[in-house]
Amino acid sequence: MKAQGQEHTHTGWRLRARLRALYHGSSPTAVRFRLGVIVVDFAIIAFFIAAPLLKNQSGLIFYLIDYGIAAILAFDLIARASAYTDWKDWLKRPIVWVDLFVLATLLFPAWLYNLGFLRVLRLWTLLNSDFFWKTVGRGYNDTRVQDIVKALAALVTFVFVVAGFVYTSFMGRYEGISGYVDALYFTITSLTTTGYGDIILPGTWGRLLSIAVMLGGVGLFFRLIQSLNVPHKVYFPCPTCGLQRHDPDAVHCKACGETICIPDEGR
Repeated sequence: MKAQGQEHTHTGWRLRARLRALYHGSSPTAVRFRLGVIVVDFAIIAFFIAAPLLKNQSGLIFYLIDYGIAAILAFDLIARASAYTDWKDWLKRPIVWVDLFVLATLLFPAWLYNLGFLRVLRLWTLLNSDFFWKTVGRGYNDTRVQDIVKALAALVTFVFVVAGFVYTSFMGRYEGISGYVDALYFTITSLTTTGYGDIILPGTWGRLLSIAVMLGGVGLFFRLIQSLNVPHKVYFPCPTCGLQRHDPDAVHCKACGETICIPDEGR
C-alpha cells in the first residue's frame, strides 16, 4: 500500500511538472500548446459576444455548447493551478477570480443568467495575462504595443459588458430596446456622446447608467488615445529610489539621478 501511495505521488509530481513545462516553458512544444489554448480562448470569447443573438435561436444546442465550454474552462483552470508553484498564491490573483466567476455563470445558468454578460470579461483577463504575452506577444512584452492592446481590450470589454447589462436589464421592459443590437447601439452612441436621442433609457436608473457609460467609456477611450500618443515607458525599477517607469533610452533615473542600465536587444 505504501509503495502504491508513493507511486501515485510520483505520478502526480510528474503530471505537475509536465503541465508546468507546457504552461510556462519555452520549448517549441510548449509554445504550440499555448497558442492552441489561446486560439480556443478567442473562439470561446467570440461565442460569449454572440451569445445574446444565438440563445433564442439555438435552444438546447446553446446550453450544450455552454456546458461544453464550462468543461473546457474548468479543465484549463485546474491545469493552470496544477502548473503553478503555489496554488494558494495563484488564487490571490484577481484575474483568476474573474475566470472562476465566468465558469460559475456557465455551470449555473439558471441562477446566474442575468450575469451572463460578464463572461466577456474573459477577453480582458486573456489580454492582460502573462500567459498571452509570453506566448503570442513575446516580442512585444512591456512595449507600446502591449499598452495599446491592453487599453483596447479594456475599451472593447467595457462596450460589450455594458451592452449586455442594458440588454438584460431593459429588454422587454422598454420598447426602445427590442434586441441586443439596440443595446449595443445605445452603448456606443452614449460612449461617444453622440446622443441621437432615438434610444433613451427611462427613469432615474436609466439616466444614471447613461452617465456612467459616458464617463467610463470616455475615460477608457482617452486611455487608448494616450497609449497611442504618449511616449512609451519601460518597466525597470531604479535600485535606489524605486521609480519603475523610464524612457527606453534612459541612462539615469529622472527621480534620483542613479545610473541605470535598461536591457536592450540592441546592446
